[in-house]
Amino acid sequence: MNTPLVLTDFLDRAVRLYGEKPAIIDEEGTRYTYHEINKRVNQLSHGLASLGVEKGDRVAYLAPNTLEMYEGFYGIFQVGGIMVSLNTRLKPDDYLYILNHSGSKILFVDHELISLIEPIIDQLKTVEQIIIHGASEAKGDFIAYPKWLVSQPDTAFPRADLDENDTATLLYTSGTTGKPKGVMLTHRNNYLHAMSSMHHIRVSDKDTLMHILPMFHVNGWGSPFYYTANGSTQVMQRYMDSASILNKVKKYGVTVMHMAPTVLNGIIDKFMETKPVIEQDVRIVLAGAAPPQAFIKQVEEEIGWEFYQVYGMTESSPLTLASYMSSEDGDLTGDDYYYMKAKAGYEMIGTKVRVVNDMHQDVANDGKEVGEVIVKGNGVMKGYWKNEEETNRTIVDGWLHTGDMGTIDERGRINIVDRKKDIIISGGENISSIEVEGVFYEHPAVQEVAIIATPHEKWGETPHAIVVLRKGHIVTEQELIDFSREKLAHFKCPKAITFLDELPKTASGKILKVQLRELV
Repeated sequence: MNTPLVLTDFLDRAVRLYGEKPAIIDEEGTRYTYHEINKRVNQLSHGLASLGVEKGDRVAYLAPNTLEMYEGFYGIFQVGGIMVSLNTRLKPDDYLYILNHSGSKILFVDHELISLIEPIIDQLKTVEQIIIHGASEAKGDFIAYPKWLVSQPDTAFPRADLDENDTATLLYTSGTTGKPKGVMLTHRNNYLHAMSSMHHIRVSDKDTLMHILPMFHVNGWGSPFYYTANGSTQVMQRYMDSASILNKVKKYGVTVMHMAPTVLNGIIDKFMETKPVIEQDVRIVLAGAAPPQAFIKQVEEEIGWEFYQVYGMTESSPLTLASYMSSEDGDLTGDDYYYMKAKAGYEMIGTKVRVVNDMHQDVANDGKEVGEVIVKGNGVMKGYWKNEEETNRTIVDGWLHTGDMGTIDERGRINIVDRKKDIIISGGENISSIEVEGVFYEHPAVQEVAIIATPHEKWGETPHAIVVLRKGHIVTEQELIDFSREKLAHFKCPKAITFLDELPKTASGKILKVQLRELV
């Protein structure tokens, strides 16, 4: 017997088994049980249907991590719609392109972000209604979400007939060149990705997750699905503020958080400054960039939290690798332990991951030979929205080409060396920017660092470091260069360093190297 794998199953399970348990704690500290969330989701679905939303229609959300953003997923899925999550740090012209390209019918916007939409409203071709989260009163043609929602019935919604291969979410990647591409992820993609992720991240009903990673970022790595399925409590974090995050960890007994390395960096600094007493066990799940070993050691030895790295991309739902310590890793101690934890890890259940050379042949399992990481599995996207040509270029013979370069060791653990475009080729030698960054992070004065390539008349290109110093620290350009030369082959070391007050980042915390290249 085949039962369709549809995402509404996850909230249904939580309501049945954990109905009176706190499901969501919002920014103001208000608690909503799973029963109460289910009623709000039904109200949202009834409201969407009253606006003419039908199966296959796209419904866009421009919001930070809020109760309203969370319930949007399930409210849209019940009517058979497709969730289009918008990055909150784009420009109005970006939203214009995405909303028109996706053909979004309804747009929900947080009240703090409406200024990003106002300049383009007259140019929107398909959006029929804009609804404002957090608005006390309707203005002009906008609908105020709170009053609109409570005016809808909270009775069970007659759901659309969904197939597991129907598109559930449409996520636009922020490419460095060209227009963003819309990644279609089906209910099956998201469902089986959730089943695999919850196993590897060890999610349970005893967990309390704080949503730090934006839910618009690949559906928060699918966290609103697998934590809901397990009946976990979920705490909303609207802003990237380290003090607020640590306060909530203590106040609400948070046991797990997902984030990018730059966000963790700020939390570590604030923790070491304030030394809060946090009694519960805490897991940190990290992705977005390779973490320096120094980060991992500090998190586990000085703070006492468990560090867990995962790897993936939007086109694979996203997670495909997990850097856990397996039963075969019992011999790893000291620096060897942290070296292995810094790798992207093992392929996750339901996913096959290879590292191949230019001839599409597997590289040697020696941890040295570099190739492209390619992925096949249940999480791989249905394709790019209205872009078959790019779909066929990215998925070849059933394998998703990630554009990431890596190695694979004798145990099958994969290490991401760099993005193809970030590899620095100096005098014919390949230099991993990630390796060089890891050395810089060992220096006590370095808060953040990005290594990029700059043109060189003799060598073609050479590494250039862009550094943010820790508060109260002073170090010279030459001192940092000398520090790197003590630990790296000299051809890998930067020839120059630029100091900045901060590095440009995406909303999820990734450093925007494309912008840095324009500075030097």
